[in-house]
Amino acid sequence: MTRLFLLLTLSIIFLQPATAQPDPLSSDYKEQAILRLNQLMNERYVFPDVAKATEAHLLAQWEAGHFDQFTDDHEFAAALTESVQSINHDKHMRIRVNPRFVAPPNSVERRIEEQLARMDRSRQANYGFNVVEVLEGNVGYLDLRGFAGLENAQAHADAAMALLSRTDAVIFDLRRNGGGSPRMVQYLCSYFFGEHVHLNSLYWREGDVTEEFWTLDEVGGVKRPDVPLFIMTSGRTFSGAEEFSYNMQTRERATLVGETTGGGANPGGTMPINENLSVFIPVGRAINPVTQTNWEGVGVVPEIKVSAEEALDTTLALAQAAAEAFRNQQAQHFTQLLMDLNGEFETYTAGTTEAAILRRLTTCTEANLLQEGDINSLGYEQLMEHEKPGIAEAIFSANTQLFPQSPNVYDSYAEALLMNGKVEAAIQSYQRAVDLATEQEDGNLELFQRNLANAKSQLEAGE
Repeated sequence: MTRLFLLLTLSIIFLQPATAQPDPLSSDYKEQAILRLNQLMNERYVFPDVAKATEAHLLAQWEAGHFDQFTDDHEFAAALTESVQSINHDKHMRIRVNPRFVAPPNSVERRIEEQLARMDRSRQANYGFNVVEVLEGNVGYLDLRGFAGLENAQAHADAAMALLSRTDAVIFDLRRNGGGSPRMVQYLCSYFFGEHVHLNSLYWREGDVTEEFWTLDEVGGVKRPDVPLFIMTSGRTFSGAEEFSYNMQTRERATLVGETTGGGANPGGTMPINENLSVFIPVGRAINPVTQTNWEGVGVVPEIKVSAEEALDTTLALAQAAAEAFRNQQAQHFTQLLMDLNGEFETYTAGTTEAAILRRLTTCTEANLLQEGDINSLGYEQLMEHEKPGIAEAIFSANTQLFPQSPNVYDSYAEALLMNGKVEAAIQSYQRAVDLATEQEDGNLELFQRNLANAKSQLEAGE
């Protein structure tokens, strides 16, 4: 069994519960369920001593006839949850009724039915990415309802962050987020740090090991280490959503607005008790590298305390003010970057200035000032308006190095090469554009093919 369980098994949230048994639960059924629950806790729960104490409490309640009054699985599951939490005070540990399936247990049909149900839940939940939009004042807003597994949801995460990449402040709305994958928490945190930062550690009972989670050096989009960041929380913010909030708070990277969160810091996974019941068993615990503790039982306390209902208005006002200040600061910085770049254009010398232009453009892209299309426009400005094909060639060449998987940058570079009389080099660049466009099924493939054919015709005519 892998150690890395979800901080909250999101699939459980969206399950349709099984129907209650037509007959009252038998005494033997309840006893076997309690014995199995005790076994799972003793084998897996991150705190063995607490597991033993919880077992003793359950057995005492069983002997006293406490569970006799519960006649269906829903009542029984709720009673078991109340009993175990009265001892371990762990909000993660919950007993739930399994979903209803048609196919018989342990059959191929059942496995297929369960897999399709999981896929459908993920599709409907959109991997937790509920709303992504840009609010007034160029404030980015992400309503994130869960931290889905990175292996499936990375493309969704990158798409959401791409939509927010040109905003002047960012709001993460975690008021309805019950948690999820530590890997996705780590991945999204990494978008907001430029340096290598230790975010969190997870101690796992199995193997008696501690796993460290650091920011990733690379993400699938533009990092925003300086953009003002705000996180909205509520009492429903739980588990992995609390880790994201706590990571950002302890590293002083974000401002938290809202309510104190739910207080669940022990990761784990869902395990079957019997055909009808399952339990979430925490098998690890979080250890923050800054505080050397976590938010278990106490929650994450926001800097600005308001009700969940008031949080959006309060946060948006703060974010809009921060965005304006950020814009003013960025304007000064960007002005200097563009002045430096234009200085290279003014002093351009063929064969010597190309490397300097590449350095300046690289700095501009890293600052999120210029992207592929912006650089292409600069090149055509030099090529067409200022009639400086040498500078244009240097700009387009830099663009191929900065965005080497774009067919369009090679097509533009080839055009400048052709105007500078470098026909064979232009043909090579056009061919690269065609090859990439073919691989990527680019809609401009026919245009690139025509440009390549025209360049070859020029070469043949010159010969």
